[in-house]
Amino acid sequence: MEQDHKRQIEKILDEMKCRKGITCYKSGLENICKAKDIGLDSFLECPEKNPQECKFSLPFGYSYLCTCPLGLYIAKKLKK
Repeated sequence: MEQDHKRQIEKILDEMKCRKGITCYKSGLENICKAKDIGLDSFLECPEKNPQECKFSLPFGYSYLCTCPLGLYIAKKLKK
């Protein structure tokens, strides 16, 4: 991962609180959720089984959106 991305991710991590203890980052992004970029600036589509358990999920009709700052950065900048 490029140094610019690492710095930006560290800045995001300093500003957010995650109930899961940012395990997605600590695992080297191996355990990242399956949220998908759907073309919206501040939201991803959340296909997780129990999205209501995540503080970053937002109910939207019959689905959920993801507002996780780290997830957004990873999906939009790193395309993962």
